[in-house]
Amino acid sequence: MPSQVTNYQCPACTGPLHFAGDSGKLECDYCGSAYEISEIEALYQQKEEQAVKAHEDAQTKGAEDDGWDTSGLSGDWGADAAGMKAYNCPSCGAELICDESTAATSCPYCGNPTVVPGQFGGTLRPDFVLPFKLSKEDAVAALKKHYKGKVFLPKSFTAGNHIQEIKGVYVPFWMFDGEAEGDARYAATRSRTYRSGDYEVTETEHYDVFRSGSVAFEKVPVDASSKMPDDYMDSIEPYDYTELKPFSTAYLPGFLADKFDVTVEQSRERADKRCENTLAAALRDTVKGYNTCTSKGGSTSLKRGKVHYALMPVWMLNTKWNGKDFLFAMNGQTGRLVGELPVSRGRFWALFAAIAVPLSVLSSVLFTLL
Repeated sequence: MPSQVTNYQCPACTGPLHFAGDSGKLECDYCGSAYEISEIEALYQQKEEQAVKAHEDAQTKGAEDDGWDTSGLSGDWGADAAGMKAYNCPSCGAELICDESTAATSCPYCGNPTVVPGQFGGTLRPDFVLPFKLSKEDAVAALKKHYKGKVFLPKSFTAGNHIQEIKGVYVPFWMFDGEAEGDARYAATRSRTYRSGDYEVTETEHYDVFRSGSVAFEKVPVDASSKMPDDYMDSIEPYDYTELKPFSTAYLPGFLADKFDVTVEQSRERADKRCENTLAAALRDTVKGYNTCTSKGGSTSLKRGKVHYALMPVWMLNTKWNGKDFLFAMNGQTGRLVGELPVSRGRFWALFAAIAVPLSVLSSVLFTLL
């Protein structure tokens, strides 16, 4: 009896699940795991509940004594709400929004070809949007350049029809305002070398260096999507904030926008660390005129201010190869691109054989001559 395909992913390996009539279970195409239908339904219901809770937490979370101030965030879309649509990916749980004229036929995160319409509502309205500056053609050209010269890359990655699957997505970001104040201690040295008679002398002076100060920061970005790897988002920074615009749905036609599922509170540790690192780098930059400089510690205190919600432009391509997901992301403003490439073992061993055989023949000839 032929299997009926549904759009669920295996909890063990994220491969696609299909319904097998003979067992009455959902079975994985890659690792062979089998699950009761009720088990998978419960798992995806839990994902939906977590997404709802994340939204509710963001709406009810007010300013705390030492927390980030989220009082300015709003869910009021006004008249724009009537022209918006929501889509849900049944495989990875991604929630996407767009204007009613945009056709969402596949998920930019997992590549699932079935993204189903959902009910728009209960979505925070972004404060800012950074419009796409680079076109899909620019993104395709960047990917082709990224692939160029990769001799071990599988053919499925270099096929033109595959590259055309790239999609423009507005990725959600929290942006943090505030101030960092602190101090830092360093052990520094200054050396000079000179000759004294028959000897070359190196004289090293040691210094204890102390610095203190404060840095005001504005719109420190932290991505608010659990589906987008943080290191990818860090790698395609920075963005040029001079082109940041007050949010308008006029920027959405033709693109998808991901709904946040990481709350401000869940982003707090990462935001704090980025602010602390900014102060540490600023203090370190003031230590000049030494040959070496080693940090000996310090302290930092943060004055946490307003939090803003923004959408940032990213071109994305997700594909599977040998049961593994590969994600590429490109800054839709600057063109900075990041992504992991697979290696075709067949091409590797073919090239190895092509090199090894002539070398073997050459060594045999040399041995004969000797």
